[in-house]
Parts: sequence; C-alpha cells; structure tokens
Amino acid sequence: MKIMYGNASVVCAPGSTALECLRALDAQEGAVAAMRNGHVLELNNTVEGDGELLPITLRDDEGRRIYERSLRFVMLLALRRLYPGQQVRIEFSVGHGVFVRLPGLALSQEAIKAIEQEMRALTQADLPFFSRVWQLEDAIRYFAEDGQPDKVALLRLRPYSYFKMYCLEGMWEYFYGAMAPSTGYVRVFSLTQHAPGFVLQMPNGTVHDKPAPFTPRPKHLAVFSQSATWCEVLGVTNAADLTAMMEKGKMREFIRVNEALHDKAIGAIADRIVRSGARLIMIAGPSSSGKTTFAARLAIHLRVMGFHPVQVGLDNYYLNRDMIPREPDGSVDLENINTLDLPLFRQQMKQLLAGETVELPRFNFKTERREEHGTPFTLPPGEPLIIEGIHGLNPMLTEGLPEGALHRVFVSALTCLNLDDHNRIRTTDVRLLRRIVRDHHFRGTPPIGTLRMWQSVRRGEETWIFPWQEIADSVFNTALHYELPFLKACVYDLLEAVPEDDACALPARRLLKALHYIPTAPEALLDEIPPISILREFIGGSTFDRE
Repeated sequence: MKIMYGNASVVCAPGSTALECLRALDAQEGAVAAMRNGHVLELNNTVEGDGELLPITLRDDEGRRIYERSLRFVMLLALRRLYPGQQVRIEFSVGHGVFVRLPGLALSQEAIKAIEQEMRALTQADLPFFSRVWQLEDAIRYFAEDGQPDKVALLRLRPYSYFKMYCLEGMWEYFYGAMAPSTGYVRVFSLTQHAPGFVLQMPNGTVHDKPAPFTPRPKHLAVFSQSATWCEVLGVTNAADLTAMMEKGKMREFIRVNEALHDKAIGAIADRIVRSGARLIMIAGPSSSGKTTFAARLAIHLRVMGFHPVQVGLDNYYLNRDMIPREPDGSVDLENINTLDLPLFRQQMKQLLAGETVELPRFNFKTERREEHGTPFTLPPGEPLIIEGIHGLNPMLTEGLPEGALHRVFVSALTCLNLDDHNRIRTTDVRLLRRIVRDHHFRGTPPIGTLRMWQSVRRGEETWIFPWQEIADSVFNTALHYELPFLKACVYDLLEAVPEDDACALPARRLLKALHYIPTAPEALLDEIPPISILREFIGGSTFDRE
C-alpha cells in the first residue's frame, strides 16, 4: 500500500502499523499518534489502504491531549500503588499542567516526591498500554467492584453498549480518547506542590524535552478552589450529578442558586472597587468568557451603590485596518495589542481623570475604519468608567496612568465540573461550545467557521491575555455549573452535522463525545434562566441586548 506524507511517499506492507509507516516516511520523531482521513490512529493501530498519514506531535492540540491522558494513567497507577483505595480528583488546568488532589489528604513535599519517583520508574520501564473492547455492563461491573462509583454513574449514561478500555500493569481505565503506545512516550513531566494537592506539569507545544516551567497563579487557583467548593456544596461535581438533579426535579433551584452565587461574587467586586476609590475599571478575559455581560452587571451593582458608571469598549480604539502591519502571510493579527491606538487611549484616560471633555472614538466594523466624529464625553467627578476588552489587563494599555485610579478584573469560564473523578471537562472546550452557539445564533457563522478559527484565537489568548491574569485586582469565574445541558440543547445537532471529511470533524467529535454524558435541558427550563445571566449572552434572551 502507498502511504504519503507531504512530498514523500513509501510502499508499506499490508497490516503495517501507523508507527511502522511513519518510520518508513522518516516522520516518527516526536509522534504520539497519527492522523488518517480526519481520524486519530494510535501508533500501534494498523493502516488500511493507500492514503496520507500525518504524525500527531506535541505541536498539535490533539497530541498534547494524548500526552496528558497517557501521563494521567501513569500517575493514577503510581497513586494506586502508594495510596491503595484513595480517591483521586484530576480537576483543572494550571498553565501547561493539571491540578490533582486526593480528597481528605494534604500531600507533603516528601509525599509528592515519592509520587514523582514512582511515576519515573513506570515511564523508564516503558510499559505498554494495552487496549481491549469491553461491553458496557462488564465495565460497569468492574468499576463498581473497584470502588469507583463516579465511573459507574457516568457509564450508565453512555449511549453505546461497548467501548475501548486501556490497561496498565493490571489497572483498567477509560480515557475518552486515544493513548500513546507505552509509558516511555511520556517521560517528560514534573510535579509541583500546591496545597492540598499538586500540579502535574507537562511540556508545552514548542519545547518537548522538558516540562514547561510552573508559573504560580494563586489568584487563579483561589477562584477555582472557591468554585470547586461551591460544586461540592451544591452536590454537583461530575456529569452524572447533573442528570440525577434533573431527574429529581431540582434543576430550577440549582439554576437559582448558581445565579445567586454569581450575583454575590459580582457584588463583592463592586464593594472592592468602591473601597479602593478606583475610577478606571479594566475588564479583560479570553474569548467567550462573558466579559460583556459581566461588565453590564457590574455597572448595575455600582448603580446600587450610588454611582453612574459608563461603559467603553476597547474595540472602538482599533486603528484603521489599512494602518495595521500585515503578518508575513498577509493576514492581520487582530489579537495583537498594537492594533489599538494606545497613545490615544492613554491620553484620553488622563484627560477624563482630569475632568476634561474628550471625543470617544467609534470604530465601524463594516468599513474597518474609525468614524470621522466620535462621541463627546466628560467623566463626572468621582464616577467610574468601565473599560472592557481582551487587552484590559495589559500594562502597555495603562502605561503612565495613575495606579490608584485602576482596578483590574480578569474574567474567565473556569469550569469545575468533571466527567468523572479522573476525566475533567476542559475550560477551553466549554468556552468553545459557548462561542459556537453565539456565532451560530448572532453572527450567522456555522460551527465549521468557529472551529477553524479557534486555534488562532487560542494562540492569541496565550500571547496577549493569560500572561497578565495574575495582576488582576479581582478575578471572576463566569462558569455556571448548570450551563452545559443548555449549551448541549443548542449545539449538539450542529456538531453532528459537521462532515466527516472536514478538517474540523476531529474537534467536533471530541466535543460530542463529552456531550454524550451531559443531559439535554428541556425547553421548559429556559424560563428559569434570568435575562441578565452570563449564559444569555450566548444562548440569547439577554436584557442587555435590548438596550
């Protein structure tokens, strides 16, 4: 059979594995899997028939996910050997790592060192990950006997009667995606203590021979911890808990409590702003984090406290499109902070703080130019200005402005809900679901359009947004623990309609695989979602859209 990669082609014997074909093409370096016709092939899978075969490496999002799954299995086996019968929760991203805790245990530095040593012994041994197709009832029985009720509850929701299980040294697991062939593929990692657990750190997408350096993010982790506590108090930590709540008729109350927690947190930020005396409130966050609705709700809380804030969007400070330097490929990087007229922004903010009148710019996205005349505006004494945009926390934006006049707020959807204890729902995937729904409803963009641009959006976030999140004075988690059933109702059929031969089919299938375990919210529950909810920004029906 003829196998191709780029300009190279080789003839491989029928029944050759993906790894053997990549070696024949001299393309195996760094590969953890392969891509064939839009589908992921594990390296020990056989290749059938002529066609193109692409290596999947850590440069690819799918490659990093495969690496993480495989490394998680190594970690779980190490923990089982050191702490038999102990519950393990793999919870959320921290930079290029994931936070792990053992409920009920606070791990010392010595304990974490022992876990890392056990993991290194397993990776040095280069042990294979065996796979086998199991019947659903057999898997449920196995996990019940193994003391993993979270997996039992989740698998009872599975719509298919069989699936692939993986085994490492007698320990069976299910990871919702492809794996590397053996433990020797995931030798690059580190463990960093972060009470009460640790962060499992992996390589990033560019440097593969050492783990990415750990960057402390105490504010980020504190908000995640608070939200995780809310989940536990509300009795919803895994996907199956949502189904149980819906079946018991408690979803309406759950929505109300979620929204009350949001309102309380926004009120606390408003209190902090008033106490600080800040007048320029800078709000930033990644795509689909709900910045616009958060800014509007913050303005309401400030009104309650006697202020009359005015909202300004940083998008109005865009330079005319023909003034923005082109990338080498001729494209325009709209995520770059230098697409904004920074001198004008800083000058006008100084003037407003001094009580002067300025002409706030208005950017026309149809003509891709700033309007000839802006809006005259004077900031009344003592009143705050709410400024929202992806670069709101970047020091370049506020250079030279009085620090005491600034209050920076970072907002993001930090999902705390897991599929089960060992398989998390990525915050980036939830934001992507939000974005797909919003783009379809309000911008006429099909899922394929959103999926195609998502990696570019993510690169911009990593460069221009996330590096500044820890300088925030306040952090707000816009995730709602009830939102996935409503997003599923909006997006499931759209994702199923993505053609199998499209390049976006892989991320679409990945999202669908997670949504299989999420209950679909009935339309009758929609009236429980307040018109000022963050979720309304994406599914529609927001009061703020009518203003």
